[in-house]
Amino acid sequence: MTATSTTATIAQIRRTIVHAQGFAGRFRRAGEAEVEAGIRRLGAVQLDSISTVDRAHRLTLACRIGAFDPEHVPSLLRTGRVFEYWAHEASLLTTELWPHFRAAMSGGGHWGMHDRALRDHGDLVEPILARIRDEGALPSRAFENGGVVVGGGMWNLKPAKLVLEALWDRGRLVVAGRQAFQRVYDLPERVIPAHVLALPAPSEEETLRTFALLAVRARGALTEAAIREHWRLKGGKARLHHHLLALVDEGALREVHVDDGGAPFYVAADTELGGDPAPPVLVSPFDNLVWDRPLLERAFGFRHLIEVYKREHERAYGYYVLPLLAGDRFLGRADLKADRAEGVLHVKRFTPEPRVRGNVTAKLERAAHRLARTIGLERAQLA
Repeated sequence: MTATSTTATIAQIRRTIVHAQGFAGRFRRAGEAEVEAGIRRLGAVQLDSISTVDRAHRLTLACRIGAFDPEHVPSLLRTGRVFEYWAHEASLLTTELWPHFRAAMSGGGHWGMHDRALRDHGDLVEPILARIRDEGALPSRAFENGGVVVGGGMWNLKPAKLVLEALWDRGRLVVAGRQAFQRVYDLPERVIPAHVLALPAPSEEETLRTFALLAVRARGALTEAAIREHWRLKGGKARLHHHLLALVDEGALREVHVDDGGAPFYVAADTELGGDPAPPVLVSPFDNLVWDRPLLERAFGFRHLIEVYKREHERAYGYYVLPLLAGDRFLGRADLKADRAEGVLHVKRFTPEPRVRGNVTAKLERAAHRLARTIGLERAQLA
């Protein structure tokens, strides 16, 4: 064990993780600069189209920074202060990270299906780019023309949409905003600041070290596997491990050995283990805190499930379920639905975790009412 190693209990690790999230203890409002700062603090904020309660990125940010205007994120995209790309999944990222994704973009992008789109529909590339060049930023629906459908099921995408996504995947287009959550595409040189576009792609060593430091600072404490999961890094231990050892030797990270005998955690060198408990908060099913399920089970004893893609009779807890966190423990799972017309957040069902003690209902009510107000509803109603 080196001088930059520490020993800790799993409870200390858990509290370190909770403290790092920065969950707000009371209702507040945030401006555009605070939204940008929130994205930067988290490193990456996952996007998802489901709006049963609110969009995933809004839930993730709002429980930390407070209520904010839905137009703030499109404005940040349009002005090149944040961008969308693949991180954990499709995510919001601050623009200083753009150069670190250029290697992925120039290397063929993220999805193999996009290779097929450019191969099968390559004749659409120049007309699409020409329209955007001449007309300005355009949503994908501007290219809908009743074309042949490709594939089946939920990936039933028309050729033009497939090509747009392939060009975005490869960095030839960027997302310059959203219209009803539909991407609006533009040329990178009209959105991303010129000085960022002019930067050379960093070395893989620099990118991996940057990603490791960002993930650990954002999440408080992570295992090596959890760092890889944060960014969905390929290549396994062989690709990242020696960089983590170097960051420990340089004093940027500290290795923490835990009393449960599991894999060590990494924390920022200046991190004090432990920290303040979280207020009662309902956490998005796509929140950064719950990205890594093995880590969540180890540190919290909580098994996270996302059941929106299951058939109704297969769901154990409900359709759109938000875990309830309070202190440093998950107390249960709330199946929620926002009724915008009534101004009500309905708690359709709440399933407490086994062996939970204390007044869970009071904590649920507090978290639900604050969430309702934060997403622009008047009140919450428990079943």
